[in-house]
Amino acid sequence: MVRILTFSSLYPSAAQPSHGVFVENRLRELIKGGDVESRVLCPVPWIPPMGRLSGSYAVYGKIERQSVRHGISVSYPRYALIPKIGMNVAPSAMFISLYGKARRLISDGYDFDLIDAHYFYPDGVAAAMIGKLLGKPVVITARGTDINLIPAYWIPRRQILWAAREASGLITVCQALKDTLVEMGVAPEKIHTLRNGVDLARFQPQNREAARAAFGAEGKTLLSIGHLIERKGHDLVIKAMRMLPEYRLLIAGDGPERANLDALASASGVAGRVKFLGALPPARMTELYNAGDALILASSREGWANVLLEAMACGTPVVASNVWGTPEVVTSPVAGVLMRERTPDGVADGVRALFNALPLRSETRSYAENFSWEATTLGQLALFRSILRTGGT
Repeated sequence: MVRILTFSSLYPSAAQPSHGVFVENRLRELIKGGDVESRVLCPVPWIPPMGRLSGSYAVYGKIERQSVRHGISVSYPRYALIPKIGMNVAPSAMFISLYGKARRLISDGYDFDLIDAHYFYPDGVAAAMIGKLLGKPVVITARGTDINLIPAYWIPRRQILWAAREASGLITVCQALKDTLVEMGVAPEKIHTLRNGVDLARFQPQNREAARAAFGAEGKTLLSIGHLIERKGHDLVIKAMRMLPEYRLLIAGDGPERANLDALASASGVAGRVKFLGALPPARMTELYNAGDALILASSREGWANVLLEAMACGTPVVASNVWGTPEVVTSPVAGVLMRERTPDGVADGVRALFNALPLRSETRSYAENFSWEATTLGQLALFRSILRTGGT
């Protein structure tokens, strides 16, 4: 039995049930076979009183201190974070708050073998600090913006490179992220690419008529799913709707761009064909995928976008921007189409190309079945055991 401490600020809670669900899913698959036991430390920012808090800052205060999710014990300790100026010191703040928590787990009888950290900065850096003091090996998983955006800032970049040297092993969810780490100077032999899988039992074809009725889907229906922030590209999809008069669009997600996107739909003359669903609970996502004829993902950055495989597992093909790990997900016409450019025109052209040769939903589902979690789980187990066998070197 391998005992791990999973360390990540990306982990669901009762207050944020969809936040970091991809980390939880990978962990659940890992422990399913009984070879691994885990406890989770999920650092939660504590914001000093600075007037009324809104958005994600307000949600942080609602997150519970302790929980058991799917049989896994999860702690949500707080660490101090000052908005706008806390980025450079976030790893140290996490370390100061959570080092004692990790020691207490050991003294209480859970003497874990290694730390399994997700998201390189600040989480991976803080985990490397804790592992160094406790004499525990650390494995860090890079997932997206932690490598394709944050290293543009020189202080985080230096800390990321330090953590990469200190870690006993590194995981990337796509080859593109590994290539970037290597370009930054990280030893390639230390990096293991283990892509995310998809829960094929949870995400599967359902009664489409019932699903479409549940969301009021009429005619050709496109889906755009994700946090309502600039990099997700919902605005590009809305603008593309002007060139796709026979289509309707369902947008699932919430975030700071909601009002702007609503106004854009009105200004573009497509508000009558665009419906905002808000943030949906995870339990309804399978139904939504089944309601759509195609998923549109217009992101500017993605490590490995889980929504792509989730949609495909339900039989729904995709139109996606050709960025980072996405070309590693969409490799066949039965999966969908990669946009020629990340613009409204590129979105519209991609939709037309897909529907001109629309695959059978059964074909898209069969493609997704190549992405079960088994290979990822076996890869993690092999890496963890190798590290422990060699003493973390």
